[in-house]
Amino acid sequence: MLIRKLLPVARRRLQTIDLGAALLQAARRLGTDCDMLVVCDAAGRLEGVLTKTDVVRQTGRCAGAGCTAPVVEAMTRDVTTVTADGWLQDVWDIMKARGFRNIPLVDAAGLPLGVLNAHDVLQMLLQEVREEENLLHDYVMNIGYR
Repeated sequence: MLIRKLLPVARRRLQTIDLGAALLQAARRLGTDCDMLVVCDAAGRLEGVLTKTDVVRQTGRCAGAGCTAPVVEAMTRDVTTVTADGWLQDVWDIMKARGFRNIPLVDAAGLPLGVLNAHDVLQMLLQEVREEENLLHDYVMNIGYR
């Protein structure tokens, strides 16, 4: 199954922030419904990602709530990304191997399209397995295909 199938869900998860934004601004946006901010340059291209862990690590280096560091100092620069034409199983393999909960989805120009979440990927793969199981059952029982 292609990643493209999860594009609507991934788009809803996408939250971007500018390279020069203040870390405290980013911290306020990272909450229960946002695990990762995609950091973009002025042209909108992905330059990095920022997670709650990145924020905690950076605020520990400066004066805590008085930290005036920009997002660019705390973000992760070496980002694993995927494109909509990739396979969902490959994304899951990457997530599992590297312990990722989220992976940015980008187009060929590096513009963010969305964020894939491990829960969504697993749900879609499970749905695919169930559909295949139903088809196999129908074939074996000589019912025909749905």
